[in-house]
Amino acid sequence: MRALVAIGLVLLMSGMVWASAPGPAQKGGSQSELRTLTGFVFMGKDQPVQKAVVYLKNTKTLLIKTYITDTDGAYRFTAVAPNVDYEIYAEHEGLRSDTKTLSAFDNRKQPTVTLRLHSK
Repeated sequence: MRALVAIGLVLLMSGMVWASAPGPAQKGGSQSELRTLTGFVFMGKDQPVQKAVVYLKNTKTLLIKTYITDTDGAYRFTAVAPNVDYEIYAEHEGLRSDTKTLSAFDNRKQPTVTLRLHSK
């Protein structure tokens, strides 16, 4: 009986140590924190574009997220992984912006990328 209790205590203690060990989300400090990408879409120098479609492509998984800009041309992507490169571009009524890259080496918590539409 005492042997079973001792084994139970050892298993319980090892479980506590395992449960308190840092997991992948806790390791690496700022690398595990998700970011928020914000920006604006403009036509020409300073004319905001409402209802432009902004594309955010994860270059690791090739998953594409989209956002339709607000009345002031603003867009926002939350839960952007810090350790992945992303490609960002916008389209509106046959016009397209250049593709910009948000690098995994860019350590800003809230990066901002401005996109300007031009002829394809």
